[in-house]
Amino acid sequence: MLRSLLGEPPRQAEEKLDKVQRAMKETVRLLRKEIEQNSDPTHDYRKLEIWILGLISSLDELEECLFASILFRNKVTHDSVTDMEPEEQGNYARYVFFYKDGFIRVFAILDKLGTVLNELFDMKMAKIKPHFSFFTVMRQLLLMPKYADLGKRMNVIKDNYREALSQLRRRRNTEIHYMNSEMRDDLWQRHQALFGKIELEDLDLHIRDLEQGYQMVCETLETVFVYTNQRWKQLAER
Repeated sequence: MLRSLLGEPPRQAEEKLDKVQRAMKETVRLLRKEIEQNSDPTHDYRKLEIWILGLISSLDELEECLFASILFRNKVTHDSVTDMEPEEQGNYARYVFFYKDGFIRVFAILDKLGTVLNELFDMKMAKIKPHFSFFTVMRQLLLMPKYADLGKRMNVIKDNYREALSQLRRRRNTEIHYMNSEMRDDLWQRHQALFGKIELEDLDLHIRDLEQGYQMVCETLETVFVYTNQRWKQLAER
């Protein structure tokens, strides 16, 4: 959708994204098969179906935010807003918008996945922590012998992207609880020198962190839903 609005050609096939979406759509197919066979009187499978379809849409939206933030970042050539002409200032503002939308979506998707896992594996997380996050769910999986293998795989992925996730989380928390995240860098520069030109934050580094966050989300979703599909089919064969 964003590519069309921005006058860009449609997204080209991307192997990683395609693999993730195939795994998630296979889980939806298995849920629908279960609904057809057993009518789903409690609507538990229907709820999971809707949640997973929502995850598919959310992942698509995250990828488009990453694309748009890169597109507008490449239109920014100066190191300070005060040096920019109005058109470039507009492109910088659009970069900031999509970049922030992107890092907020990274953690939103992970927390939605935590909710799906809690329901899918009947983890009863609310008894452990009423307002649980994805990372709380992952730690709990590690303590459950039945799902510890999945928890270990997810933990490896998290560790592989630890630094980028830490930076994105810090900026997400700043954005939500304190101030506009890009202004935190302005404040730091003001502490260093009361006068002088304020330079932009490191846009390329921030883009790399967002790309890493996107990759982490893709790998985690693929791991979870490939595991779920394999387990579902094994149980069906018994």
